[in-house]
Amino acid sequence: MDHDKSSQEKIFTHLDYIKWMKFILRRSDEVGKVELPITAVIIDEKGRCIGRGSNKRETNNDPLGHAELIALRQAAMIKNDWRFNECSIIINLEPCTMCAAALVQARMGKVIYGVGDDKRGGFGGTIDLSKHISAHHKMYVVSGILDKECKNKIKLWFQKLRNRR
Repeated sequence: MDHDKSSQEKIFTHLDYIKWMKFILRRSDEVGKVELPITAVIIDEKGRCIGRGSNKRETNNDPLGHAELIALRQAAMIKNDWRFNECSIIINLEPCTMCAAALVQARMGKVIYGVGDDKRGGFGGTIDLSKHISAHHKMYVVSGILDKECKNKIKLWFQKLRNRR
């Protein structure tokens, strides 16, 4: 039976990360009309998207309305489990420390992100919670996937915000 499970598991490659990041960047165009254009997807071991999220802080007046947390809630309902050891989350911006801690608590297997965040980043930007003594499992972190495109999209959004003010 073990060989059935492993034959169903998808091996993610760099090209898969790029494919999903391009999807995220397309989604973030729509999100950017109202919110900071941060989008996340959670992919299961078979390569299926089981959770999607985008920032909803402004829309819902919710300080916890981060893309990663919304995607985690949706994926947990679909999986009917809170453990994500075999899953990957892909986000265009390095998760903040709040979201990074939630991903550690959810036992996310892989975290893949585009551009780092040297002001709030929880996976190397300001602190690396994946390597912190409190992390109770090993997490694989990949950064820099389409980082220039991710950075430009966020930078452009902030420029437009400043121009509106």
